[in-house]
Amino acid sequence: MSTSDSLDLDATRRALQTDMTIDIVTTGARTGLTRTTEIWFTNVDGRVIITGTVRNGRNGPLLPRDWLANLLVNPEFLFCFKESVTTQTTARATVITDPDDRRTLMTAPATRWYREQGDTLDELVADAPIVEVEFTGTFGGLNRRRDAGA
Repeated sequence: MSTSDSLDLDATRRALQTDMTIDIVTTGARTGLTRTTEIWFTNVDGRVIITGTVRNGRNGPLLPRDWLANLLVNPEFLFCFKESVTTQTTARATVITDPDDRRTLMTAPATRWYREQGDTLDELVADAPIVEVEFTGTFGGLNRRRDAGA
């Protein structure tokens, strides 16, 4: 395993293709305190996103997301790999609001699990939390190259 002391971009690049579970370390929107949340990330054609379902079960209540509230106020966070590599990097979250972009992301094969959890595609597009991750600092080279037509 890679540790935060070693920089192995190739292993980290592979982890972005195969891993799913990470910790994100955010700054609390109201408190300013550090908050750690275990969450899944998804790689959609080179775009790293963090998303979730709209509600708990088919008829469950809408679920507010503390991690999303934190990222809306303080978009800088730590992205902590914890499966095939163990390392962390600074990142910036951008909330995806464009309906066409949200639909593209939520219809991708990589997000199939979310579509199977009871929310309709239209509900996911309208209400699911979706943020795109931009790696900063040392791991900035992991970002999808937008100028390459990706």
